[in-house]
Amino acid sequence: MKGKIGLVVGLGAGYVLGSRAGRARYEQIKTQWLKVWHLDPVQHNVNRVQDFAKAQAAAVPGALWTGAVKVIKAAAASGTPEQRLHSAGDAAKDAADDVADTVKDAAAEAKRTTDAKERTNGATAGTAAKSPAKPAAKKTTTEAE
Repeated sequence: MKGKIGLVVGLGAGYVLGSRAGRARYEQIKTQWLKVWHLDPVQHNVNRVQDFAKAQAAAVPGALWTGAVKVIKAAAASGTPEQRLHSAGDAAKDAADDVADTVKDAAAEAKRTTDAKERTNGATAGTAAKSPAKPAAKKTTTEAE
């Protein structure tokens, strides 16, 4: 009950304060937000998120379909109803594990792809500065062995 009252009070306060600020203030806030949204670093990260989402979305449907087929085949197999139920449950668990592995692999691939794009484009100075340091450290440990 307290949560509902708090929600109503919060909405009322937001309405009153918002109406006092008026349309001009809203337009001013909107203009500032759009300036920030169109900055190159923000758009760079938006593109990274879009690439990551596309990689995730492309990998999952195939794994889901394969898992669904396995579960249906296990449920339709011969045997007692209890055996079919157990085999369908096991197939569902395996399918869920396969989907999870597919998502992890897609995430790793998307990260590798975006990292490669950053190195190729030289998008950020921090990434470019870190890249040469890593191979040098590897050479030092290899030479020490």
